[in-house]
Amino acid sequence: MIKKHVMVAVLAMTANTVAFAQPNPSKHTPESTELWSPVPRVVNPSTYAVNMGNSTAPSDAKVLFDGKDLSQWKSAGRDSAAKWTVADGILTVKNGTGDIETKEMFDDYQLHIEFRTPAEVKGNSQGRGNSGIFMQGVYELQVLDSYNNPTYSNGSAGSLYKRTMPLVNASRKPGEWQTYDIAYTSPKFNKDSMIITPAYITVFHNGVVIQNHTAIVGTTPYIGAPQNQVHGKGPIRLQDHSNPTSFRNIWIREL
Repeated sequence: MIKKHVMVAVLAMTANTVAFAQPNPSKHTPESTELWSPVPRVVNPSTYAVNMGNSTAPSDAKVLFDGKDLSQWKSAGRDSAAKWTVADGILTVKNGTGDIETKEMFDDYQLHIEFRTPAEVKGNSQGRGNSGIFMQGVYELQVLDSYNNPTYSNGSAGSLYKRTMPLVNASRKPGEWQTYDIAYTSPKFNKDSMIITPAYITVFHNGVVIQNHTAIVGTTPYIGAPQNQVHGKGPIRLQDHSNPTSFRNIWIREL
């Protein structure tokens, strides 16, 4: 006769095996990793956070975009110059030119970035003001027009794309400037390429906490399950998602 506690242990091991089993990658679709519920509740942010057009960076920060040029940036994955548009102190995605990334690599940091989705609303769901900010060029924090715009929750503004939905929806109206203030610590790996400590991220969206020391376990792909990608320092990357999303006042403090 199998003792009760042995049976419980066997069942637990079986459950864990199922939980960590990876489905056949060829069977994945974009919809496989979309989560439509629960829906983050809407929170109206304070007026202070948005009125920061003339804000300055802390004295120990490195300014990544000062409104003048793209000297700190290059085309992602290449050594060619970044081709996005700079005008009136604003950086705007130039459709079809590809992602851009910082020339410098970073590890642990505080990042401040302001963004604006187009005032003229075109499209819906993932087609409205879509862009992204990739920590170390790997983990995407979603940029999207999520104001009265239903989409899958783990793809809304402030989500760790296809991984962790934001705690609340603190989005402003299309055409209004918004802020992300981010504290990020990078993952640590051992000599066998195993994760010792995952990456962690805290995000304030327009002054409201939407990610609270959230563990980032694996990459943030559009299709398929997250992967364990071993890496060291990496750039800040901004995404060209074919929408004319704009950015300004980007600075970073290494921790």
